[in-house]
Amino acid sequence: MDAAAEGTAPICTIEGARATIRLNRPRQHNRIEPGDLLAIYDFLAKVDENPAARVLVFTGTGKTFSSGFHLGALAERKSSEPSGDGGDSLFSTVVDRLEAIRVPTIAALNGGVYGGSTDMALACDFRIGVEGMRMFMPAARLGLHYYESGLRRYATRLGLSTAKRLFLTAQPVEANELLHIGFVDELVAPDALSARVDELATLLAANAPLAVQGMKRALNAIAAGTADSASIEAARKACAESDDIKEGLASWKEKRTPVFHGR
Repeated sequence: MDAAAEGTAPICTIEGARATIRLNRPRQHNRIEPGDLLAIYDFLAKVDENPAARVLVFTGTGKTFSSGFHLGALAERKSSEPSGDGGDSLFSTVVDRLEAIRVPTIAALNGGVYGGSTDMALACDFRIGVEGMRMFMPAARLGLHYYESGLRRYATRLGLSTAKRLFLTAQPVEANELLHIGFVDELVAPDALSARVDELATLLAANAPLAVQGMKRALNAIAAGTADSASIEAARKACAESDDIKEGLASWKEKRTPVFHGR
């Protein structure tokens, strides 16, 4: 079987205001290899450096979003690394980087999401799932103590009781329950996912980028307990003095669609 049939590293593109990361190992349910993490990390840096990028969509090829980090690679690293880290440090670094990226992010969950990929989804600002999907966090079943930032994301986004249930029972959760607990913001039919993600991405990209990015950064810091009032006030003041707010107020008065330039 050729390499293409076995899948590839993540496919990463920037087209206009929209950046996309697509996991691309469908035969392995888009499991994440160590090299994939490095590719994702490098691409996130490129998005942050590209002033035209205003939204990032994270999705997968096929019928599964991702089965998580490759357990075979995890076992190999655990046996070869004296620290016993097994790749957790790299994985958490990449997911933290995804959470902190300046543009709003959408996890387009085209199917089941398992293991560490559940944390990747939670690191995104919006999560749109498909009917019939499920999630599963098997850490307790594997004897794995999860890293701190992942535990924080579960607890702050889903609530402490839900985080404990998902981590400590290691039981799968079906689509309707994922909507109920807030793991996904909405569920759509599989054939409607692309159109709904396009709609949300277009909406996010059209809003004032200084305000969107500043408020995203502030809200994440507030949720993490690391908010700095001076930094939030500085961002608010910058928006109040920007060309974007002038355009926003003018367009409101003139009853037209605003055109923002992020300055």
